[in-house]
Amino acid sequence: MTREPHHVQSLERGLAVIRAFDARRPELTLSEVAKICDLTRAAARRFLLTLADLGYVRSDGRFFSLTPRVLELGYAFLSSLSVPEVAAPHLERLVAEVHESSSLSVLDADDIVYVARVPTSRIMTVAITVGTRFPAYATSMGRVLLAFLPPDALSSYLERVPLARLTNRTVPTASDLGAELARVREQGYAIVDQELEEGLLAIAAPIHDRSGGVAGAVNISAHAARVTVEEMRARFLPRLLSATAAIDADLRRTT
Repeated sequence: MTREPHHVQSLERGLAVIRAFDARRPELTLSEVAKICDLTRAAARRFLLTLADLGYVRSDGRFFSLTPRVLELGYAFLSSLSVPEVAAPHLERLVAEVHESSSLSVLDADDIVYVARVPTSRIMTVAITVGTRFPAYATSMGRVLLAFLPPDALSSYLERVPLARLTNRTVPTASDLGAELARVREQGYAIVDQELEEGLLAIAAPIHDRSGGVAGAVNISAHAARVTVEEMRARFLPRLLSATAAIDADLRRTT
């Protein structure tokens, strides 16, 4: 990959070391970090020890793990974003009405990132918190955010992103996804039926900033054993659209 003259490779590698840790790999050895990040052991050691000096990583002598200080990196973004704060009471009201979880996400490169979430006590296999990322194509919020991209940006996405089959229901081809996104754009909402994970059903709609641009997407998620696609459309969609309209109104007043 060709890099621009301003590119700082050491910064890229340092961030890669932080991203090597996740929910599946909360603790890693030096060798594991080196392998995941495609670094020599010596380079991985320097990055890890530097991050430890800065307070972002800790070690018990064999395993390394992130410290809560890494949350500051995400908080810098969230604190500059008014949308989650404005949306929070509306998400809470929506969850109280439908008794299912609701979330707000934004598009970041080819993924959605959760920036607000109000869960129910129901247990899902997918563990979702603020900062969770999923591929946009397989989620209801991602479909909404992709559907309202400028045409050039959407065409680039469809050409660039491989569509991994996350379940046997996942959209199989870019042309199928493009057709679905056209429907989403026309109807103003998206329903995704078990394409991210078996049993997970979700409906989403966009929220808009003062200029009318899409500022994010809000969803309601439920288990397919409890709710059908038809119920989502008949029972949840009106409440979801009411919530997103209220968020839009508040954003026009605060942005």
